[in-house]
Amino acid sequence: MIFSASQQFTTLLGLLTIVPSGHGAVCFMLEETVIYVDPYSATTDYSGYPKADIVFFTHDHQDHYDVKALKHLVTPQTVFVGPECMEQHLKLEKMLRNGDSFTWKGIEVKAVPAYNIINKRQDGNPFHPKGYGNGYLFTFGDFKVYLAGDTELIPEMETYGPVDVAILPKNLPYTMSDDQFIQAIKVIGAPVVYPVHYFELDKEKLEQAVGDKVRLIYQ
Repeated sequence: MIFSASQQFTTLLGLLTIVPSGHGAVCFMLEETVIYVDPYSATTDYSGYPKADIVFFTHDHQDHYDVKALKHLVTPQTVFVGPECMEQHLKLEKMLRNGDSFTWKGIEVKAVPAYNIINKRQDGNPFHPKGYGNGYLFTFGDFKVYLAGDTELIPEMETYGPVDVAILPKNLPYTMSDDQFIQAIKVIGAPVVYPVHYFELDKEKLEQAVGDKVRLIYQ
């Protein structure tokens, strides 16, 4: 099953199809294996999507943990993986804290930090405290995908390369500003970048800023 926004990449584990699914949601299809991250029904009708073999959650905010979306995707065999905050909502096959790793069907997954440094709520607490949620580094054999989750530009990004694909959020005040987003692309160095989680996007300005060595793929 191929969707209009999908792109395909060759990996040692097989053909990887990446389908951006609106907001922060992504579907990975590795041959016949179907992987979702943060499926969200407000931007996507999942009734025509394949059932999930595994679902990863970055955190439990309502635009990342969406029961309505899961009803279309989950079977009794679906595996759930996520940070500790998800354990109050559903049974996780694997709970991952920042820095933890997990291997499933040959796919290596590392949970990495996703947090705010600058942007905070009125009470002074960050929208996403460090350690509450995850980003993920997926390694499909020889092919690495960084899915950032809800995060600003953070120092840890300098340690993630080389990365083949980066999936990065851009919206204020919850994730990255335009300038942070552009700097994150340069720091990570991925040749293919999916902007996600945005409300508006100046494609021409963004493409001029990152140059022709980076291919931007939009939802």
